[in-house]
Amino acid sequence: MANKGPSYGLSREVQSKIDKKYDQDLEERLTEWIIAQCGAGVGQPEAGKTGWQNWLKDGCVLGELINSLSSGNKPIRKIQSSGMAFKQMEQISQFLNAAEKYGITKTDMFQTVDLWEGKDLAAVQRTLMALGNLAVTRDDGTYRGDPNWFHKKSMENRRDFSEDQLNEGKSVIGLQMGTNKGASQAGMTGYGRPRQILNNNP
Repeated sequence: MANKGPSYGLSREVQSKIDKKYDQDLEERLTEWIIAQCGAGVGQPEAGKTGWQNWLKDGCVLGELINSLSSGNKPIRKIQSSGMAFKQMEQISQFLNAAEKYGITKTDMFQTVDLWEGKDLAAVQRTLMALGNLAVTRDDGTYRGDPNWFHKKSMENRRDFSEDQLNEGKSVIGLQMGTNKGASQAGMTGYGRPRQILNNNP
């Protein structure tokens, strides 16, 4: 897996399209948030896409991030740096499971290989953005950093109507159905007959 050679042809073209989705400005904002959220102990990535991938690749920073968003029991109990590939991938998987329990939808989740092999770092950015949006929306005191970095998600606005109100609504003609005000057959002629245009001017 780690010794994968360069891609050619169609797979190279596909990879190139995926790489173009990666946002350099977003990388800076997410890095700033992760450091603000977890503290300086998580370190700082080297500039650029590869540096950012290497910073997150072992799963330690991601584990610290999801733990910092939890006020009660920490979702990932043991975070330890390891040079072993399967340990790193296991920690990324633990982060993904914890993020799903936190409320991130499956469509916003990256796959372990997207980060570990650098296949789709734009997907990693998407997941972290969704996590930030959810953390700001929850407003439970665990979010640290500038709230303007993320958008609040829209929350359910449930309305309960009484039986009388529902019955009342049944007799109302909706405006999208048009109106029958002023409707009459005045001026209509029989089918096939010419319209009478009278000129009253002398």
